[in-house]
Amino acid sequence: MLVVTGIIEIDESSVEAARALAGPMGTASRAEPGCHAYAFYQDLEDPTRIRIYEEWEDQAALDAHFATPHMAVFGEGLGKLTVKSMNVVKFDRGETSPVA
Repeated sequence: MLVVTGIIEIDESSVEAARALAGPMGTASRAEPGCHAYAFYQDLEDPTRIRIYEEWEDQAALDAHFATPHMAVFGEGLGKLTVKSMNVVKFDRGETSPVA
């Protein structure tokens, strides 16, 4: 399983537009084959920091996600925001176990 996660920092003037983009993107992405989780989280202490968290069955599912129409719409919308920084990474989750 692949995990994609990271932080997108946006200007305060872009917060509402980012929230408007995130809702439809999350809904459409979670409906895709191979998607186990897809969510955006707004930092409670700094609303200009948005975390993205995704889980994908494999690279083929992630590649298919990048080719979807909703990904194109999201990318276009993101390009219209004032993005201060974006650091999103992918890693192979491998084996898991409970924290406690």
